[in-house]
Amino acid sequence: MNTTPSSARYTIGIDLGTTHCALSWLDTHASDGENTVQGVLAVPQLTSPGSVESAQLLPSFIYLPHESELAPGDLALPWTADQDFAVGEFARTRGAATPIRLVSSAKSWLCHPGVDRRSNLLPAEAPPEVARISPLEASTRYLSHLRAAWDAQHPDAPLAAQDVTVTIPASFDPAARELTAQAAQAAGLAQLTLLEEPQAALYSWIERSNGAWRKEVRSGDVLLVVDVGGGTTDLSLIAVLEQDGNLELQRIAVGEHILLGGDNMDLALAYGTARKLAQQGKQLNPWQTRALAHACRSAKETLLGDASVDSVPVVVPSRGAKLIGGAIRTEVTRAELEATLLEGFFPPAAVSDQPLNRARGALTQLGLPYAQDGAVTRHLAAFLTRQVGATAELKMQTGFVNHAPTANANAASFLHPTAVLFNGGVLKSGQIAQRLQSVLNGWLAAEGAAPARLLNGADLDLAVARGAAYYGYVRRGRGVRIRGGTAQSYYVAVDSSMPAIPGMEPPIQALCLAPFGMEEGTDVGLPGQEFGLVVGEPVRLRFFGSSVRRQDQVGTLLDFWSADELHELQEIQATLPTQGRAVGEVVRVQLHAHITTTGTLELQALPINAQGQPGNERWKVALDTRHGATPAQA
Repeated sequence: MNTTPSSARYTIGIDLGTTHCALSWLDTHASDGENTVQGVLAVPQLTSPGSVESAQLLPSFIYLPHESELAPGDLALPWTADQDFAVGEFARTRGAATPIRLVSSAKSWLCHPGVDRRSNLLPAEAPPEVARISPLEASTRYLSHLRAAWDAQHPDAPLAAQDVTVTIPASFDPAARELTAQAAQAAGLAQLTLLEEPQAALYSWIERSNGAWRKEVRSGDVLLVVDVGGGTTDLSLIAVLEQDGNLELQRIAVGEHILLGGDNMDLALAYGTARKLAQQGKQLNPWQTRALAHACRSAKETLLGDASVDSVPVVVPSRGAKLIGGAIRTEVTRAELEATLLEGFFPPAAVSDQPLNRARGALTQLGLPYAQDGAVTRHLAAFLTRQVGATAELKMQTGFVNHAPTANANAASFLHPTAVLFNGGVLKSGQIAQRLQSVLNGWLAAEGAAPARLLNGADLDLAVARGAAYYGYVRRGRGVRIRGGTAQSYYVAVDSSMPAIPGMEPPIQALCLAPFGMEEGTDVGLPGQEFGLVVGEPVRLRFFGSSVRRQDQVGTLLDFWSADELHELQEIQATLPTQGRAVGEVVRVQLHAHITTTGTLELQALPINAQGQPGNERWKVALDTRHGATPAQA
């Protein structure tokens, strides 16, 4: 864990979201115990050429204009006049009409293991003449904008000198965590901690309750946090424990990475609207359909944010008179929105249902690996079923008993939550939230369990940023801590030494380096085990993660595992330096694992000397995305 600088007056929380960013602050000098002084930064941003306005949300969009598109000074901000791109509201509205110059969903690309996230990929469908930027650079620009906005308003307390927490999905793998930390560091934020978004949402609920949260939960509760954001659906389970008469919170499970959120819903609305236009004889081309998706995003946010609005006009631009003859005007109604979202993304489902998987075609367009099944309800069913034993180890350690009574507790087919907290702008819709809670409570009723009660009071747009700021306050020992550690268990593949068999690859074993819940900043060695490490020639290191194997400890060596127990992470290709050894030599090593303060797993290999002991030499490999990088030698 990072050491909080004693001179920092503010703890800062930054929600680096797929569709919006936000910055919240907490004044530690003015706060006392559970009486906190907290606010949200009004972020200056361009709303039209040459016009700057402030808003609490900074849309996560970057517009890359043509050099002759705007007049000098049109992109000027209070802190700079020398910028050739726009971030925020103007970027979103301008890009809706010219999507080939709009960078969006950078966060989703940042966690895409199938691409080099440091390469210039975005806008993904831009023609060659449009300059592109990397997902890492896009994230850096959002954070740099927030930093400049804060510094302009707080010249005596620059953001780089404050205690900053940036939020990430709980399902982010170590590579995506590392890249997020690098983006923050590139933006000049050295005092950095990463926090999972569902935990941040729960921290915000705790802070906003002014201490009353203890009356709403009790020891034995299992809290389900459902976070449907712009790019991902994040699922987490948090247990309420009692230690020495005090309530404590411990995260016990995190869902798999599900690239399913507002982006998918925008596309569904766009295709539905396009079909409506086609029935009117107005056929859209692919370029217009992409522009329509951005317009539908704005319409969705308006309808979800204001229950009094029944419809929102949508304009589909034309690239020229020969295409259609001018812009097309239509509308997205509340009925269309809720039908699309309710039936498409939150349909009724049985708890035994699994997300649908279809056979992939041999050829596919390069793009984001969206979830194949858009039903959040089926993903939730699979998560709770997979985590049916999540409290078993907790029961052995602390005597925890889940207060979700059933007719036969041993016959439960899924883990029974007792309370649910919603987060994410999509769940601002009362009908959607009610549908999700109704489906969940239907599953519970079928197994004789009490319904899960709803934890109210969350600000679904700002909860993550506010909770992250409060977390910085908690780290100073002045609030309620959610214990968590690593969201998965991590393993490295060890090749078997068996002789070659024609037509069969040598089997591998999986060595546990970091068990579930291993705290950040922890260093562990495996002194009783030795392995051979090849130096001087290209090798690959394969890593695995598991969200269900909680019993494994550091050094556990698996010979067999089922397909749903371990999933493979991105491998690392590297050439370890010979340091005077022969190329291809196999060096005897002991392994050492380290979880950094940002949640990244580092694997260190310590060569064994002639006395059979590890010396001062060591190789270090971090689970990030540096393809072909040479690991550092400490």
